[in-house]
Amino acid sequence: MVLSLDRFEGKVAVVTGASSGIGAAVSELLVEHGVIVVGLARRVDVIEAKAEQLQDKKGQLYALKTDMRSENDIVNAFQWIQENLGPVHILVNSAGVTVANNLYDGDAEIWKMTLDVNVLGLCIATREAVKMMLDNNINGHIIHLNSVAGHNIVNMPGINVYGASKHGVTSLAGTLKNELNALGAKIKVTSVSPGMVASEMTVMNPTMDPERLEMMKSLPILKAEDVAEAICYCLSTPENVQINQLTITPMGEQL
Repeated sequence: MVLSLDRFEGKVAVVTGASSGIGAAVSELLVEHGVIVVGLARRVDVIEAKAEQLQDKKGQLYALKTDMRSENDIVNAFQWIQENLGPVHILVNSAGVTVANNLYDGDAEIWKMTLDVNVLGLCIATREAVKMMLDNNINGHIIHLNSVAGHNIVNMPGINVYGASKHGVTSLAGTLKNELNALGAKIKVTSVSPGMVASEMTVMNPTMDPERLEMMKSLPILKAEDVAEAICYCLSTPENVQINQLTITPMGEQL
């Protein structure tokens, strides 16, 4: 099996949550492979700064200010991409949030925000990308950034509805694959489920409770680049090969 991203060179990829963490890492890696990447995030200035740094690479990075809780923002972003860059070949649904909270006494607004970004935002972006792929007969690839928490009940204080949102992603990936198969579409769907990753949601979060932060720092952990490379591995498989689920964990992690 020959692994290569050559078929996506010069094609358009959309990466949500591209201002930090896995989204930023996979955006950079795709640009290095010659892909035209559109990064969606609220902190558009961070993506623009990264685009400046990547000017000498084979691909190109664009930034679009997008709140993944807003259907209008997401729809408008994909419309701009279609009109200015062409149809989407890759979608990496990397945007995700988790805020320490409990179920027994928690804040419903935090629960709603988590579900809006991790589930509904993912669904809306996927809908827009798939419509474009079907309209243009593109053998594209949808990547859902999932989590080990989408397959197991993780015993971690404050996780509240995050695990439920990621179990939802597991179901959505499988359901989308079934829908596309029924249409006869050759659009791949891959759920990538990392364990603990160093990011602004974990050990790089300055607002986190110190005790929780120290607990996280004591655990085995992945780098965002590790997960970005795993995503590119999935994208690089031949057109007749589909990786449905890829779990990637740091050595020593206890699931």
